[in-house]
Amino acid sequence: MPGEDIAYLYDGSFDGLLCCVHESYYAHELPVLIFSPETYVYTLYPTKSIETDPEKAGRVWRSVGAKISPMAQELALHGYYSCLEGKELVILKFLRLGYRVGAAACSMFGNETVHALQGGVLHLKNELQRMLQFLRFEERGGSLAAIVEPKNFLLPLMQPHFCSRYPEEHFLIYDATHGAALFYQPYEWKIAPVEHFELAPADERELRYQQLWQGFYDAISIESRYNPRCRMNHMPKRFWNRMVEFYPSALANREARASVGAAHGSLPQGDGQGGR
Repeated sequence: MPGEDIAYLYDGSFDGLLCCVHESYYAHELPVLIFSPETYVYTLYPTKSIETDPEKAGRVWRSVGAKISPMAQELALHGYYSCLEGKELVILKFLRLGYRVGAAACSMFGNETVHALQGGVLHLKNELQRMLQFLRFEERGGSLAAIVEPKNFLLPLMQPHFCSRYPEEHFLIYDATHGAALFYQPYEWKIAPVEHFELAPADERELRYQQLWQGFYDAISIESRYNPRCRMNHMPKRFWNRMVEFYPSALANREARASVGAAHGSLPQGDGQGGR
């Protein structure tokens, strides 16, 4: 294929990536690298800057649904949100494959490109499921706020769940990994870049609610079923620093109770499989 030894530079948006697909298809070239200003790498390949054109992006997006399948649209979009290394080139190769073979591309698991994309999307979905379970809001000034640190960019996929679950609330979810936040007020939402965000100190009322939640977490634990390995399999430790039940004060209280329990020959209370 002519023009293969070339790299694409795009603006990092999904529309920009679709324009890369458009350029590759109509220029009859397959780039060896696609990167954005945020992921810039030095390369000896000539670099072509791809301009983002919403009209071209829309045509590509509609053609993916019509010529491949809606499932291919979902795979491409979720792949873009994933933390899959080199995801842009993987998505481009997948869509070009889909244009050749149609909807069957989504189930060609033996194909290296499809396998990589499906794996990245599976990782994203697994992390999304855990994030929906483990996210903890705190109240500040009558609004709810939470800080998360996901590996994948999950805010667009978390939005439908939390906006429908708390339709009358005002809340913010800050993604510290990707520097973005989901803002919601009744029946209006947006995702916007945010360089830095920290929660203000909790007031007495919020601290009391945190203590009540920590007490509930401890109370429902089952001493005879204490299994820390199982808990970490279902609730990885990288989530703990943002979960109220694992705040330092709660852990210190449990350690104190564990010492008392050990002195009386019993297992520690409060380290079972608690959770919302």
